[in-house]
Parts: sequence; C-alpha cells; structure tokens
Amino acid sequence: MREKHGHEGGHCMTIDMLPRGIRRAYEVHEWKHACAILKHDYPEEWNDVLKVLSEFRLNRSWLTQGGGRKSGVSEAIDSALFGRGWIEKDFATQVVVDENVMDSPTHKIDCYKNCVALEIEWNNKDPFYDRDLNNFRLLFDLRAVSVGIIVTRCDDLQDIFKELGRGASYGASTTHMSKLIPRIEGGGGGGCPILVFGISKKLYVEDE
Repeated sequence: MREKHGHEGGHCMTIDMLPRGIRRAYEVHEWKHACAILKHDYPEEWNDVLKVLSEFRLNRSWLTQGGGRKSGVSEAIDSALFGRGWIEKDFATQVVVDENVMDSPTHKIDCYKNCVALEIEWNNKDPFYDRDLNNFRLLFDLRAVSVGIIVTRCDDLQDIFKELGRGASYGASTTHMSKLIPRIEGGGGGGCPILVFGISKKLYVEDE
C-alpha cells in the first residue's frame, strides 16, 4: 500500500493526528491541514468519522453481488454516519452579478454535518471526482463547508476484484485513488482543506 502523505501549502503534516489503526488500514492523504482543522474545530465530526472508519470492514459479499442503487460500501458508511446525526445535504446557491441572479447549482453531499462534507466514491465513473471537488471548492468559498472528506478505494484492491472474477466491474476509468490524487494536486478543490481515505486490502474480510 502506498505510504500516506500530507500535501500542503504549509510544511506541517497533521496525518499523525489520526489513530495508528486508521493509518494502517487506509491510505490517507490530506491537503491544507485538514486533520488539524477537524480535530480542533470539529471534534465531534472528527470522532464520528474515526469511529465509523475504525469499525468498517470490506465484505466479500458486497464485491460478488451486482446491481442496486447503492453499493454495500456506501450503504455501510452512510448509515453509520446518519446514525450519528449526519444527513444528505442539498444546497441552493446563487451568483448575483449586478442585478442579475443566476443559479449556481451544486450537487447533494452524501454525508454532511456542521460544515464537514463527506463523499463516498466506491465505483463511479472517475469524473465524479471532478464533481465532488468542484462542489467542495464552491461550498468552501461560500463558507458552507470547512473541510471536505472523500472515501474511495485503493488501487491495490484490483487484485482482489480479479481473484473474485469482478475485475471488469471495477475498471481503470472508475473511481480509485490514482485517479483522485492528480485532480486534487491540480487544484480541483480550490482552497478547501481535503482529507482522503483509501479503503485498502487490509479491510477485506471473507463474510461468505
């Protein structure tokens, strides 16, 4: 698994604030001191995310079953956060130029609580990353979001997908870590502090 990194405008990396178990189980990246902001300014939301991710396991049955609106991964994380007071959140945003009012649409946030936004991208087409990052950028500029979090899959899971005969369902053009990092490093999230968790092989369990 790739070593965890902080990607900063400053020089201080705050990923070490995460519990060791999280850092071992997930591939973690941060930008603009996201961990420090979460821990100090949003301790309840920080603890929610750590609790849910600490308890999460990647079940084999979710990978062998197809179909459905939501993956087992998204359902598990969503429902755990919703149980802690997070919500799916839609924002009505507008831009006013002189006297002209124009809608500036943003898409729904998967999980939102107290200015912390979390998106789950398990197996969507990779342009969904652009949508998420643009959303974080716009909502951060409007002070509606203070930190953006993305939970996605590590590249190394492809080995497991192939073993299960599901490699074609998780193709190169779908959402995985190596498609996300260049987008963030290219400025896709604007000024928004971002924290990324990659679900790794270490979370995989044979549940069937």
